[in-house]
Amino acid sequence: MSNIFASRLVDTADHHPMLRESVGKLVGSFGRRYFQELVKKKGKPDELWSALGEAGFLGVFIGEQYGGGGSGLADYNVVVEETSAQGCPVLALVIGSIVAPIIEQFGSQAMKDEWLPGLATGKKRLAFAITEPNAGTNTHKVSTIARRDGSGYKLSGAKYWTSAVDEVDALMVVARGEEVDERGRSPLSLFIVPTNAPGINMTPIETAIHVCETQFMLYFDNVPLGAQALIGVEGNGLRQVFAGLNPERVCAAAINNGISRYAIEQAARYANERSVWKTPIGAHQGVAHPLAAAYIGVQQARLLTARAAQLSDEQAPESGEAANMAKFAAADSSLIALDQAIQVHGGNGMALEYGLADLWFIARMHKTAPVSREMILNFVSQHSLGLPKSY
Repeated sequence: MSNIFASRLVDTADHHPMLRESVGKLVGSFGRRYFQELVKKKGKPDELWSALGEAGFLGVFIGEQYGGGGSGLADYNVVVEETSAQGCPVLALVIGSIVAPIIEQFGSQAMKDEWLPGLATGKKRLAFAITEPNAGTNTHKVSTIARRDGSGYKLSGAKYWTSAVDEVDALMVVARGEEVDERGRSPLSLFIVPTNAPGINMTPIETAIHVCETQFMLYFDNVPLGAQALIGVEGNGLRQVFAGLNPERVCAAAINNGISRYAIEQAARYANERSVWKTPIGAHQGVAHPLAAAYIGVQQARLLTARAAQLSDEQAPESGEAANMAKFAAADSSLIALDQAIQVHGGNGMALEYGLADLWFIARMHKTAPVSREMILNFVSQHSLGLPKSY
């Protein structure tokens, strides 16, 4: 498909336009219809995933010594956005942005050697299990517990909304320790848990989201873990988690920015081709102006996301603020863009053939996940504006 967004405004490095073109060409050879057919038959995008891995796109942000590109989140933002912009919003790309940085920064050398080369090529996969039914956004209320058992651990508890468990080799699980401080909190630790470990039960969650990744409820019943399953230092889990959560927010924004680009591209084409009276409907300001306003909003979100990725690579203090704001802006602008694109298509906007209506809940999900808009507003109120903490 052509690219009406072929603007250097959002690219923070000279090689980004070439990277964007390469990813777009590869993923465009699969396209929106390919993705829709997979969702319809409950298939997995294995062919697309392998192609992205073989081209080196899955590991652009992983260190070169582990087979990655070593270029950072700014490049990966381009990969994730461009994949989504071709009509293939692969949520598993977001998971990679969480687990790889955590292992690269905190894992043992043996763990890095075991996992990072495979994550870079796509030949190994991890899921990330943090959310719980009774914890929500309050990570301090995590109840999944890792009890000491000799030199290892026994893991018990439950996780909710864990993506793609049926596609991965292992889970990265956030669990609390046995000790409790004066505030009723326990130190957190991260573990890598093979999906075939005894004591794990998985229940799929039926959702309205038209993606290939299945969501799961997980139950851990005294799952035995060796000492090597622990990532880094016991009790250091909260710090470790945030090494992955800011990149996750950038990549969630990139998914939505890609959806926005796809939607506006389709709407602009339809508005140029569709004539109800004597001129294309795009000539009417009632159609053109809302679409143009949506385009501006999307470009603003893309600029903020690109800047957030750049700040993350620089390890700048403002990177957390930028990542949160990027996710907030991309979620809102994508819903406006998608809604307007559907409206431009009239009744056809509801037909799956046009590839728009089934993107709605993917875009809507990122107003709630991976962190809710309310928690982002809390963060900005407190840390950016200096207002009193409200929770």
